[in-house]
Amino acid sequence: MTEVWFVRHAEPNYDNHNDLLRELTEKGLKDRAKVCDFFADKEITVALSSPYKRSIDTIRTFTDSRGLEIEIVDDLRERKVSDEWVEEFKDFTARQWEDFSFRLPGGECLREVQDRNIAALKGILKKYKGEKIIIGSHGTALSCIINYYDDSYGYEDFRAMVGKMPWVVEFIFDDDMNCLEINKFDI
Repeated sequence: MTEVWFVRHAEPNYDNHNDLLRELTEKGLKDRAKVCDFFADKEITVALSSPYKRSIDTIRTFTDSRGLEIEIVDDLRERKVSDEWVEEFKDFTARQWEDFSFRLPGGECLREVQDRNIAALKGILKKYKGEKIIIGSHGTALSCIINYYDDSYGYEDFRAMVGKMPWVVEFIFDDDMNCLEINKFDI
């Protein structure tokens, strides 16, 4: 069995429109303690993250406390929305969940995000078979992963998750990479 614990990042500074470098707010920095508390009794052996600062920083306090290096996996990154900042984000996300192939110019559709993240996850499952893994992640990327293993997870579930930062989802896989269980935790 392999346990994969995805941690959606803590609250980011949305005034910073640079997706890669968007930092955590003061609240987000404080909420990293919730991640440490939640994982205190978990025997995590591997730490990975998307390359985005907010995801790395959300798990860093925990990984530092365990002496774990964070391996960056570029394909775990969040969806690229567009080359431009999108003001009507709720309308945009609804349209993407209605049509997994919908994208804005310069952006990704949810099918691409899902395919990219699932390919990365399958590589992780092969490389770290039998381990307990923490992954710094994102709301849309993580929702697409959940949807892949549970197609009943849709737009309403995504909307219910939007304000949860940080948020933890555990996936349990057998040795053949079959997903046996998905558990969601509000921390």
